Amino acid sequence: MDHLLSKRLEDGKFCWPAVTDGVVRLTAAQLQALLEGLDWRRVHVARPTRAPVAVS
Repeated sequence: MDHLLSKRLEDGKFCWPAVTDGVVRLTAAQLQALLEGLDWRRVHVARPTRAPVAVS
């Protein structure tokens, strides 16, 4: 299923990812950031956290 999305240009610039082989590749989180006006380049995979260790 194809979806059509639009975003209004508000600050005179729209930072868009590079097109490679005619395709723009973004993760779902990067697309969400882009549509919310955030810097999609700063979205990254969450680092795993370790459970705290009890100290005796």
